[in-house]
Amino acid sequence: MSGDDAFIAVIPARHASSRLPGKPLAEIAGEPMVAHVWRRAGESRAARVVVATDDARIRDALEPLGAEVVMTRDDHPSGTDRLAEVAERLGLADDAVLVNVQGDEPLIPPALIDQVAARLFDDPEASIATLAEPIGDVETLFNPNAVKVVRALSGRALYFSRAPIPWDRDAFARRPELLETDAWLRHIGLYAYRAGFLADYRDWPPSPLEQLEQLEQLRALHHGHAIQVALARVPHPAGVDTEADLARVRALLEGQAPRGGA
Repeated sequence: MSGDDAFIAVIPARHASSRLPGKPLAEIAGEPMVAHVWRRAGESRAARVVVATDDARIRDALEPLGAEVVMTRDDHPSGTDRLAEVAERLGLADDAVLVNVQGDEPLIPPALIDQVAARLFDDPEASIATLAEPIGDVETLFNPNAVKVVRALSGRALYFSRAPIPWDRDAFARRPELLETDAWLRHIGLYAYRAGFLADYRDWPPSPLEQLEQLEQLRALHHGHAIQVALARVPHPAGVDTEADLARVRALLEGQAPRGGA
């Protein structure tokens, strides 16, 4: 990797979780879930992988494996705010690129981490890059927990919403049974940021649209920052939000040996 496209992968990991308390430390195939995420990130082209946490239990579980852990405050309202503190603590230059890898995605393909970083390097005027994938079923399109995105010809995001956007005026007069095209895009919550943007972001109050949709990326659009959106090159496996998700991932990884250090 050349110095011009080096990036840091940061894994925010909170012990508190409303639906699955202690989620980062949930055991999967003999290791904490967050350790699997750390190993996956280590298989990417990241020059450095950092776990950002406010809980000593997570630090104590990861440091013996060789992970770099940064302790952060425990009052951050979002993972983006936690990343801003990490960038400050590491003394990163404004143009440094960080990829936010969610700590509850033990199946995250390293190729997607590389892709989202490359997308940001490809657009020097963008502050953020992220990914999306086509929506092929009605249930996902109309599910408010599946975030939709529309983008311009340049690939830059126009808007993110929990609503089914774009709205097909004629076909959606009544809820359809099938989608005839894959014109709709589901947002994948993997982000690359410039460190200078993160420093600005944490000083902004939540924007009105962000508060309505409960989508923090709308704060960036509100302040005129460009977000690049690429179509994911490989499928993005679902993360772990519930006990059922945890059981599914355990079944997939059962019996697999650890992949080696990051």
